[in-house]
Amino acid sequence: MRRTGILHPELAQCLAAIGHGDMLVLADAGLRIPRGRPAIDLRLVAGVPDMTVVLDAVVNDAVFESAIVATEWADWNPRRRADVVAAIPVPVSELPHDELIADIGDRVHTYVRTAECSAFASIWLVGGVSYLDEAVEVRHRAQDTETTQQGDAQ
Repeated sequence: MRRTGILHPELAQCLAAIGHGDMLVLADAGLRIPRGRPAIDLRLVAGVPDMTVVLDAVVNDAVFESAIVATEWADWNPRRRADVVAAIPVPVSELPHDELIADIGDRVHTYVRTAECSAFASIWLVGGVSYLDEAVEVRHRAQDTETTQQGDAQ
């Protein structure tokens, strides 16, 4: 048994499998999950676990580069939206709910249903990579070396 991080076996396995650009949807209690799509249901009772609890656990156990929320959330529950979005540690953009469920569905790796009972409160998290900063640094060093070598050759 793990001592820290995600203890739920399906969720831990899902987070380990998400690749760069894959999406993990933290679904509110009412989001319609397309038939046949991988889903993990964490609901116990209304509000348990809520979105912030699941979000905090997931972002502390995996790497994400951005998030998308439904534009409508701001109209339906602006205070709850502000609280949850403030807890997302990556850039957040908005799209209309219909576009999120129609146009992005094929990029969704897994849906994780929470017991969040706020309308339009789902979050689409986009998988990132943990080594990006290192890769950028290595590339810059290689470019600097190449530039230096070109200067020496002249």
